[in-house]
Amino acid sequence: MRVFVTGATGYVGSAVVRELIGAGHQVVGLARTDHGAALLKEAGAEALRGVLDDLDTLGHGAATADGVIHLAFTPDFSQFAEALQTDLRVVETIGAALEGTGKPFAITAHFNGEASNNAAIALAERGVRSAVVSLSPSVHGEGDKAFVPRLIRLARAKGVSAYVGDGSNRWPAVHRLDAARLYRLALEKAPAGSWLFGRAEEGVPFRDIAGVIARHLDVPLVGLSREEADAHFGLDVPIAGLDIPSLMPGSGTHTQELLDWRPAQPGLIADLEQGHYFKD
Repeated sequence: MRVFVTGATGYVGSAVVRELIGAGHQVVGLARTDHGAALLKEAGAEALRGVLDDLDTLGHGAATADGVIHLAFTPDFSQFAEALQTDLRVVETIGAALEGTGKPFAITAHFNGEASNNAAIALAERGVRSAVVSLSPSVHGEGDKAFVPRLIRLARAKGVSAYVGDGSNRWPAVHRLDAARLYRLALEKAPAGSWLFGRAEEGVPFRDIAGVIARHLDVPLVGLSREEADAHFGLDVPIAGLDIPSLMPGSGTHTQELLDWRPAQPGLIADLEQGHYFKD
């Protein structure tokens, strides 16, 4: 397939591009900058210059492809509502370009992104083989810049590695290379209107994560009350005390069976133990 990928130079997107090319697909990646375009060409992909607000470019990229994977998103909590609105416009634009073709279109679910998710699922009734991929809060691996690195920075800055309550709340996790394989399989064979859960591990206890961080940084491991945790984590890790599986039901096991997706990379704790997260 000729696959159009947004977010193609990002942390997950760059792995998706390599996964697709390795499986014999041609990739056209959206590139905001000359540097991004160069990275795509180096990886063996084509570059389409543009940004998420350039809907004409996105529509053209989708219309000239055999399938689309939409990964781009601006994770700026101060402008999160605007980012969700942009995401919805992107999904609607790409969906319109693919309508009636039977081509695959995989998007990424985001917190409070129900409008985009619903729009993608509705495309199944309009001749698009659409799928929504709900990734784990921890998509771990080298180059991770999300929640786990923020926990490590907080522990360094405050001199303690903390958890909330008894620390039994759980975070699903998936290695980014396993996530990349999931997107490829979604493109290749997910049924229209699918919900897919990128959970190689259904729930890693938060205390276990904090414990590895404490040991590697040689700082105390401490439990905090809810009030103390709000002050400690703030907006750096707003989901620190949440038990994600109970709030966001879904089965990684079902997704594995549906697509024959077999995560093969190290789990979150094993990945942390390798030490690359703690290099300055």
